[in-house]
Amino acid sequence: MRTKTILLVEDNPSDVELTKRAFEKGRITNELVVAEDGQEALDYLFRAGKHKDRPSGDMPTLILLDLKLPKVDGLEVLRRVRSSETTRRLPVVILTSSKEEHDVATSYDLGVNSYIRKPVDFHQFADAVKHLGLYWLVINEPPPIN
Repeated sequence: MRTKTILLVEDNPSDVELTKRAFEKGRITNELVVAEDGQEALDYLFRAGKHKDRPSGDMPTLILLDLKLPKVDGLEVLRRVRSSETTRRLPVVILTSSKEEHDVATSYDLGVNSYIRKPVDFHQFADAVKHLGLYWLVINEPPPIN
């Protein structure tokens, strides 16, 4: 059985800490890998840069992706994930504060599995993360590894 790792792509350290706290509160104990920008996320997924020695079959079960990222934005990360044979089936959830209708539409056009706006209130955020984890890590049947 493969390890259910979560790749969190988030450049804001406060949001990373909030997400970690929300996982703890929701008793989600899966390994959390944090990429601080879009390029680092792509390097992790495609085993490049500092992640070049990562085992090839060790893909995350879930990608939580912010849109507003340095180096490579979230929509471009999603575009590249969906265009690769090795990553196209990975569940990707946009977790962002963006309320732009264009971002929502483009995300779905590019094949995102879910689009969630970050609630401002921590308790609402923790509740959303708990449900997100329950669905994607326990209930949902993950795709086979390519």
